[in-house]
Amino acid sequence: MHAILTIPRLLMAATVFCSFIIVGLFIADFFRILPSIGIIGVTLTAIVYALLHRPTEGRRNDWRVYAALGCVFLIHLAAGLNTSSVNLGKYGQDVVLQSPFLLLPLSFWLLPGLPAHYLRNLWQLFIGCVLVAALAATGNYLLHPAEINEMYLHSKIMPTEPDHIRFSLMVTLATAAALILLMFDTHLGKYRRWALVAAVGLLALFQHLLAVRSGLVTFYAVGILMLGWLVIRARQYRGAVLLAAALLVLPVVSYVSFPTFRNKFSNTQEDLSKVSSTAAANDYSLVARVYSYKVAAKLVKENPLFGVGKADMEEELARHYQRDYPSIRAESYIQPHNQFIYLAVAFGLIGVLVFTLCFYYPLLWTWPRFAPLVVIQYVVVSLSFLVEYTLETQIGLTYALFFILLGLNGLMPARTADRSWRPV
Repeated sequence: MHAILTIPRLLMAATVFCSFIIVGLFIADFFRILPSIGIIGVTLTAIVYALLHRPTEGRRNDWRVYAALGCVFLIHLAAGLNTSSVNLGKYGQDVVLQSPFLLLPLSFWLLPGLPAHYLRNLWQLFIGCVLVAALAATGNYLLHPAEINEMYLHSKIMPTEPDHIRFSLMVTLATAAALILLMFDTHLGKYRRWALVAAVGLLALFQHLLAVRSGLVTFYAVGILMLGWLVIRARQYRGAVLLAAALLVLPVVSYVSFPTFRNKFSNTQEDLSKVSSTAAANDYSLVARVYSYKVAAKLVKENPLFGVGKADMEEELARHYQRDYPSIRAESYIQPHNQFIYLAVAFGLIGVLVFTLCFYYPLLWTWPRFAPLVVIQYVVVSLSFLVEYTLETQIGLTYALFFILLGLNGLMPARTADRSWRPV
């Protein structure tokens, strides 16, 4: 068995299954099981590696990093104690949905650090997938410009794969990852280097053509973060000036050139002007979010410690909507678009505290080591938490967790000495 399932073969298999996860993020609507195949495959590969080879290996990953992330799954598992019997089916669905918080940390704990060239290839695969999806969405826009431009005046966005909110976050991460590879990867060939330069430019423009608010916020937040690093740590003032100029020019050029960007700006202004009207929640997305926060605040006040239980949330929210805001139609009831508020309703303030400590422990663990991809992904995901319940969908959860773990893998001890830069 050792002769067949050798360490190089197992590491190659783990990398292939990781590529399934990445590609699966973009084709889940057509091949929904592919991300799950990737997660199960990398888990089984890691278990086989641990059984056959890990006892002879001297290196060990720090278990605390992965145990902390695994505790997020335990929060959802424990919610069964606070779930009504009629909603146990929904509770079971949530446990399955959140299972990557158990399987992926376990896998990356058992596996050693992947070879540097495998890590680089996985990040380049992700950048390539984002670029192809962006070009496909742009092509569709060019075929239907008038129709799609009009959609932006009605709180709708051009079709993308995956959904526009998660995809806009991926665009930010892919753009930043391409810049990181350009700055630190000395093994890039001439053509790959130019391909990454083109990817940065195209994705930056596409982010403004797509004009999703959460995507734009993360894009400029990461840009400012990188600008600060160039000035304070790297002392690369020329690069800082070029980046600052790009961040200043891009929104101006986009406003002039992209009707989607202009229409989204106008729609946001109109949305904000309607907040005082409760009935406007039926037609305006920002207004609907405001009232979802108000309903959520009342539920948290009534159930401050342990929440109402995630499986019971929908019914509890509907009850308060009907009682306090009767002018809002049932089809306009939404769950609070904020990960922390969502968790406060579902699991109470204790649940939010445990989640925050566990989810952010790996970020604290990396300090003071230089881990730009880990930090950037945490910034992107954390900002998305403020306006979305990112971890409550298959794509959002898999995207957020997988790329944190992939970045952390660059800090983990590899089996063989490798002097080349490891993406981290």
